[in-house]
Amino acid sequence: MMFAVIRTITSVFMSLIVFFVSLFGVGELPDAVEMPPLDAGAYGQYVDPFTGTGGTPYMSGMTFPGAAVPYGAVKLSPDTGIIGGKKLVNNWANGGYSYMHTHIIGFSHTRLSGTGAADMAHFRVTPAAGSAKAGALVFSHEAEQATAGYYAVNLPSIGCMAELTATEHVGAHRYTFRNKKDARIYLDVTSFMPNGSAKGGEVTIDPTTGEITGKSTVTTQFAGRYGGLTAYFVAQFNKPFASFTIINGDTKTENLTAAAGDDLAVDFNFGNIKDDALELKLAISFVSVENARENMAAETAGLDFEGVRAVARNTWEDMFSRIAVEGTDKVKGNFYTAFYHSVLMPTTYTDVNGEYAAFGGVTQNADGFTYVSDLSLWDSFRNVIALQTLIAPEAQNNTVQSLLSMAEHHTVFPRWPSGTGETNSMFGSPADMVMTESYLKGFDFDAEAAYEYMKTAAMTDLGGGDGRQFLKEYIEYGYCPADLTDKMCVSRTLEYAYADYCISVLAEQLGKTEDAAYFRARSENYRNLWDSETKCFRAKNADGSWCKTFMKDWISFVDDILGTDFSYGYCEGGARHWQWAVPYDTAALIDLYGGEEAFTEELTRFMEDANNMRSALIPSSGYWHGNEHDLHAAYLFNDAGQPAQTQKYVRWALDTRYATAPDGIDGNEDGGTLSAWYVLSAVGVYPVAGTDEYWIGSPCVDSAVLDLGNGKTLKVKAVDQADENVYIQSVTLNGERLDSARISHEDLVNGGELLFVMGNTPAENGGF
Repeated sequence: MMFAVIRTITSVFMSLIVFFVSLFGVGELPDAVEMPPLDAGAYGQYVDPFTGTGGTPYMSGMTFPGAAVPYGAVKLSPDTGIIGGKKLVNNWANGGYSYMHTHIIGFSHTRLSGTGAADMAHFRVTPAAGSAKAGALVFSHEAEQATAGYYAVNLPSIGCMAELTATEHVGAHRYTFRNKKDARIYLDVTSFMPNGSAKGGEVTIDPTTGEITGKSTVTTQFAGRYGGLTAYFVAQFNKPFASFTIINGDTKTENLTAAAGDDLAVDFNFGNIKDDALELKLAISFVSVENARENMAAETAGLDFEGVRAVARNTWEDMFSRIAVEGTDKVKGNFYTAFYHSVLMPTTYTDVNGEYAAFGGVTQNADGFTYVSDLSLWDSFRNVIALQTLIAPEAQNNTVQSLLSMAEHHTVFPRWPSGTGETNSMFGSPADMVMTESYLKGFDFDAEAAYEYMKTAAMTDLGGGDGRQFLKEYIEYGYCPADLTDKMCVSRTLEYAYADYCISVLAEQLGKTEDAAYFRARSENYRNLWDSETKCFRAKNADGSWCKTFMKDWISFVDDILGTDFSYGYCEGGARHWQWAVPYDTAALIDLYGGEEAFTEELTRFMEDANNMRSALIPSSGYWHGNEHDLHAAYLFNDAGQPAQTQKYVRWALDTRYATAPDGIDGNEDGGTLSAWYVLSAVGVYPVAGTDEYWIGSPCVDSAVLDLGNGKTLKVKAVDQADENVYIQSVTLNGERLDSARISHEDLVNGGELLFVMGNTPAENGGF
């Protein structure tokens, strides 16, 4: 009853927001204009970058529609707002853009994809016309379009078509003005995402060569946690500017060639250039202006906007070709849009000369890898890592080597590194899962060093939020006591135990038998919070008593709204969401439930209680596809002897939790995690994170060819594929029938053909 009331209240609240937005509207109708050809590639034609940019605020995808290439440092996209360009509600547009917004305030070059943090937004560019100041520009979705690596929007109030594309380090802009007013470009050197700040802005303009250089440090939601992220730029227009004015706070100075300040911008005036496209290339580096200049030369020398756009398109086509799927247009749209989002992060922080800004901003040289950051590890360890190991092993090597570099500066592995520091976001030791899984899958790195970092975090209270919080209590009691730790005590215990398991596996692989036994025993600490009466992991005090504030169907989001503690112990969800958080020891979890039948009954209720609304403001206590801790739940039926149930619910999620639409992602995208779930599940497999095994699901593609990056391919074929044929009748790998709903990484990367025969009724033993 309480949930029904809360949903009614939030529904009314959302209706008021929509009314408020429509009341102020876009201010004017767009002028009639023909949009440029989209010119998407053979795979890119199925990508919809607007997917995940709308839906319910906070629970939306938080993606952006602008231009980027896979893992690119530049993520060039519109920054939007509602009234006068201001944000109406916080957490609407953490990627800078919300589909519900009505105004564009400019196009900035850096951001995160799909996270709960509004971060970065270096070097915002805003066009203007005549004597008007740079400001919020009305736009309409009817005159806006995007594909992988390209974005375009008509800006009717200034009579301008804006287009964006990018390479790894360079953002390319094209502005075509349709009137004779002075064409102007404002470059905000010290731009930042809302609720942040910038400092240390510098700009230098060479009127002879037309080159503009500079830097700034943003201290936004994540970057502010480690002291700020400094970026450098080099910019060049394709036309000479007639005049320019530096705006330094409240001071405006014409033709001043250099300035420094914390509120710094430049107004470039090009005069009347009606119908003559103005192009801008802006290259960034996190090391130096010199490196930014070198990045521009290496990636775009001799290329105009169309040339850069062709590079971006070809880069995406090469990436998409690593999984060539056949299926319905709906499936291909969902698939390639998900594939697109799954490789936008982590972010390349290495310049073309091999230099990168390591933790603390220290300049180092990458040897044999590309240094990356913006690793949403608490999310991505669950499936993005597995996707990379299959079809982008070079990207996974970059991740592993980068984490080792970070640990050198940080004592232990970070859990959510971004830019040049640790954000300390979320909890646990997710890098332990990443390193162990990578080792088991054959990646070559210093495993002994990795193990020592993992062990240090598991045994040493580092304080200051580094490593594992409340580690002393966890070791002493075998769990995080509710009265001695915090309101995430249950979730912490479960994640710590998961990490302990992965440490034990790596210890065993390295011949450290005593350590392996110790950490394997600790990996069973989840048992200490199991309540056999409620069939849940519950918050427990230091004296062994249960925390009294407990309601099985309550979730932490409702507690946050009402100021209650009925879901005390859980992070981003509730008791039911965290019931399944032991994927590494499912057999033992099944025993806790009292056997396969009881386990299956409870899991079925959980799946059936999922919220019918995608991107719901308040998720139900049942299955929630919009967050990470229960994403694997449907696959657990496999381990309980009910693979047909896995097939049923996986196909349900593939069909209903994704769409090529603004609300087409069921929650925060979190650096590609929700999308990686789709990509892997669509071809019939899903990882047991931290191991070298995958569960078998129910593929929704007719066929797929995976380029494994080792000279081999894996061909997936689903015979008799259809919307109603969700059940596997049989699975064979290279002619050998599988007798289990699990398959090893070694079997997959050896290549060959994985053949599914599908039907509309469950087969005996799920087809195995």
